[in-house]
Amino acid sequence: MNPLASHSEFSESATTFRSLVESRRAARQFAAEAVPETIIRDCLELAALAPSSCNLQPWSFQVVRDPARLQQLQQVCLGQSAARAPLIIAVLARPDTWRSACADVLKLWPEAAVPRVIDRFYKETAPFQYNQGWMGWRGFIKRQMVRVLGYKRPVMRTPNSLMQMRLWAVKSTALAAQNLMLAFQSHGYSTCPMEGFDEKRLKKILPLPKEAIPIMLLAVGLPGVHAIRNPRLRFPLEQNVTWL
Repeated sequence: MNPLASHSEFSESATTFRSLVESRRAARQFAAEAVPETIIRDCLELAALAPSSCNLQPWSFQVVRDPARLQQLQQVCLGQSAARAPLIIAVLARPDTWRSACADVLKLWPEAAVPRVIDRFYKETAPFQYNQGWMGWRGFIKRQMVRVLGYKRPVMRTPNSLMQMRLWAVKSTALAAQNLMLAFQSHGYSTCPMEGFDEKRLKKILPLPKEAIPIMLLAVGLPGVHAIRNPRLRFPLEQNVTWL
């Protein structure tokens, strides 16, 4: 959107966005009709526009359309009716891709020359921040440094362990997953983010990278007759919001 757009134009966008968000519901039943590849690609492109820590984009997606694999996933998803969708996308957090991502930022920088501060950040600062070392030994040392330096000034305290790297990747990937769901909704396709699945069996069906964390299996398709089974319920806003 034009940054100089009028207030009325922003108001129109806000109304459209509210309508989109309010229309998104977790569908439990899907029609058998396949999702066109052009729409899948468009939605994945919009997912990739999500913000991520240091723009390292620690996510990947596996698009499952093969009928045999989809049938296997129904069992992996513990028999959920949503797992009978014509399309399932495995949304994966990737704490292991930070090193190649640093190199890709510099290689794919959208200007003729990479600014010196950017070059230094992705060659020095980011590697120091995200490299936890074998079995996390670097992270252990950094945690001691943080304890000392943090007495006198604010410091970057995470991620400084292998577990914190997993959390780091999951947080950014969750943002991309929300983009992905809203993108499909904008095309008229319903989704259901499934977290109930057998991760061990999933790894036998999909070629998941060793360090990948499957945070959800996203069922996608046109909504079936009984797609929405219950009324929407959300807690009162003031229950979870503090105004300071």
